[in-house]
Amino acid sequence: MYAYVKAPPGHTLRHKSKVREASRLILSSILLTLGFTAVTTVVYPFIAYERVYAPKFATSPTVLGTTDPAALIPEAQIAPTDTAPSIVPEVVNTALDYTNADVWYGHTSGNSFDHLVYSLSIPKLRINNAVVRDDHTDLKESLIHYPGTAQPGDLGNGVIFGHSVLPQFFSPNNYLTIFSTLHTLDVGDDITIKSGPATYTYRITQMYVTTPEDLNPLAQSYGSRNLTLITCTPPGTYLKRLIIKAELI
Repeated sequence: MYAYVKAPPGHTLRHKSKVREASRLILSSILLTLGFTAVTTVVYPFIAYERVYAPKFATSPTVLGTTDPAALIPEAQIAPTDTAPSIVPEVVNTALDYTNADVWYGHTSGNSFDHLVYSLSIPKLRINNAVVRDDHTDLKESLIHYPGTAQPGDLGNGVIFGHSVLPQFFSPNNYLTIFSTLHTLDVGDDITIKSGPATYTYRITQMYVTTPEDLNPLAQSYGSRNLTLITCTPPGTYLKRLIIKAELI
C-alpha cells in the first residue's frame, strides 16, 4: 500500500550538485578576471599617456615655412575643390580605414616623381630598417613617404606616416603597430635613414600633438634638411596626430 507524504517547507528532493556550484563559481571568476583585464588593458595606457607623456609635447609648435594650406602640398597633390575630402571627426571605432594613408591627408599617391624605397631605423624603439615607400598607401605593408615632400638628405621636409595601436601590442616588425611607442621618444633621440648607399642621421628637435586637419606638418622649408614622422595619438585612437620633427646632423 502506498501513501503520499508532503515534504516539509524548504525541503527539496533535488539536491544541488556540488560540481555544478563549483563550475558556476569558477566561470564567474573567469569572467570577472577577463572583464578586469580588458578594462585595465584599454584604460591604463590612456592614463599613462595623459599623465606621463602628454605633458612633454609642445602645444604651440614652431612651424617653418608657410601656413597657407594650398602651399603646403605640391600642386599636383591638391584635389579639386569639389572632390576634396571633408574632415570627419575621429573616434576609436571609426568606420574609416586608417591603415590607408589616403584617408589621412588625401592624395598620397600618383605623383610624377620616381618612386622612393628606403629604410628607417630608430634604435631607441628597436625599429631596424623598416621599409618606407611612396608607391602605395597601405600602412599594413610599410611606412609611407608622403609624395612630393623632401627625399632623404635633401633640403626640405621629408614626411613619413606610420600606423599605431595600443602600446602593449607594439612590435617593431609589424607595420600595423610599428609607431605605437613613438610617444616615448625624446628631443635629442636619433633616427637613421638609409637610401641607396647613403646613410643619414636625423636628430629629434621637436615633438607636438595637433589636429587631424592641420596641414602644417607637411610644410616645406628649404633652408634645412628635415624629417617629420606622423602617427595617430593617443595610441589606439585616431583623435589627434603626434608629430615628431627632426633635423639632419
